[in-house]
Amino acid sequence: MGTSGGTDIWASGDAYEPYVGRWSRVVARDFLTWLAVPPGGRWSDVGCGTGALSGVILEVALPSEVVGIDPSAGYVAYAQAHTPDPRTRFMIGDALALPIPEAAFDAVVAGLVLNFVPDAAVAVAEMVRATRPGGVVGGYVWDYAGGMELMRRFWDSATVLDPSASELDEGRRFDSLCRPDALADLFRDAGLRNVEARAVDVPTVFRDFDDYWTPFLGGQGPAASYAVALSVERRAALRERLRTDLPVAADGSIPLAARAWAVRGER
Repeated sequence: MGTSGGTDIWASGDAYEPYVGRWSRVVARDFLTWLAVPPGGRWSDVGCGTGALSGVILEVALPSEVVGIDPSAGYVAYAQAHTPDPRTRFMIGDALALPIPEAAFDAVVAGLVLNFVPDAAVAVAEMVRATRPGGVVGGYVWDYAGGMELMRRFWDSATVLDPSASELDEGRRFDSLCRPDALADLFRDAGLRNVEARAVDVPTVFRDFDDYWTPFLGGQGPAASYAVALSVERRAALRERLRTDLPVAADGSIPLAARAWAVRGER
């Protein structure tokens, strides 16, 4: 995903994919099945990032068109290069002022985006504006404070070594929105009908410790930005703390899980 505003870094598709993109795709399948939008619809993917959600829309929802929008030129270029399907197009744009016409889409969705935009209410209002009457608006965000274990474990270890790291912890920063009741209220306040929110739980199994740790060195998002900003010594200490704290299966894999909170409503 990408957003406008703020200080979190989201720009490199090659770094984002092994960090979060691969897990977003797994959540997206469950999310899209739940939305149950009929085949042949027109979709917009707001904050499309590397095209993770757009790609699953193409596979699962059988759309006639998917328009991805993201403020990051790097992400848009990555999405275009890695999503050659002729039903898709990607453009640079702001979630707070979507460059798409009113009532143009059957479904407008946002994956792992709403907690990063400067004003989530404005972003959802824009999503509603772009959706036809009777169409579906949906989104999902990580349960940073609890069930998104790859990040929760990172911050729990980081704050033991550096209490000031708690100020950057997404679980603390985004707790007001990344909850099912808050998401449902956000959608209802935007005038949507039949609003529902639910958990989406998926396994996130890392083949070994390096598969878990290396993506944090890509600098994408708060946790990875924190890791790369550490001195060599402090980064090594965090790495070893995580190596000790993470669960390891007999085959050396690291079995974690990820929970996202999903929300949907009808215009």
